[in-house]
Amino acid sequence: MASLGLDLEPVFDKDGVRLTVDDAIATVTLTNPAKRNPQGPALWRALIEVGRLLPGSVRVVVLRGEGQSFSAGLDRQMLTPDGIPGEPSFIGLARSDDAELDATIAAYQEAFTWWRRNDLVSIAAVQGHAIGAGFQLALACDLRVVADDVQFAMRETSLGLVPDLAGTYPLVGLVGYARALEICATGRFVHAEEAVSTGLANVAVPGAQLDDAVRDLADALLAAPRDAVVETKALLRGAADRTYDAQRAAERAAQARRLRDLAGLSD
Repeated sequence: MASLGLDLEPVFDKDGVRLTVDDAIATVTLTNPAKRNPQGPALWRALIEVGRLLPGSVRVVVLRGEGQSFSAGLDRQMLTPDGIPGEPSFIGLARSDDAELDATIAAYQEAFTWWRRNDLVSIAAVQGHAIGAGFQLALACDLRVVADDVQFAMRETSLGLVPDLAGTYPLVGLVGYARALEICATGRFVHAEEAVSTGLANVAVPGAQLDDAVRDLADALLAAPRDAVVETKALLRGAADRTYDAQRAAERAAQARRLRDLAGLSD
């Protein structure tokens, strides 16, 4: 059985993020359970650095949060007039010119984008609260395994804001426009049963079985040859942006590469 490497020496451990690597599996853990793993610029920079540090041998990345909750979302100190020391406050951001504000938010978003790389399959192991930025971080992953106590919610609108951490695209893709709008505009909780039935989560399990379920999924993902999984993920990710005929052409090209590779004829 695959190991999540939780007892290994960390490759990275800073600003509420820890990375361990066990052969083909990397585990990224949010490590501030006392505050339900809040998020802010320092944590986002740490996540970006983790993405850069991943060895080429890694095929599966597991994202988890210590404690009772995956992530309760934004560090509320960011919303205060003074903000977080050393970081832009919301008032400071509002006073920025358009280019500076856009660049700042784009930098934050980078913490949420690398999980979709074609050479990796990312799994979010989600328990308890996954609110706002926490919800969006779970959405950044390819797959979600949830505990039966999970509570997803997109609370940005209640603060007069919008979800801006790359979460709206995968949310609409998973549950459709109408349900995504309702979830975001109302800020209501989405529990485990609904998450599975709508495609937001792949499977829900009792909380005590969450790590085992993630290990089982990681094992299954590692069973197939890496290049076949990489090509398949690229095909599926690009499907929505292609016409039917273009997708068929992409399938043919991918299969040609695989056949030549298996026959030892690739460049």
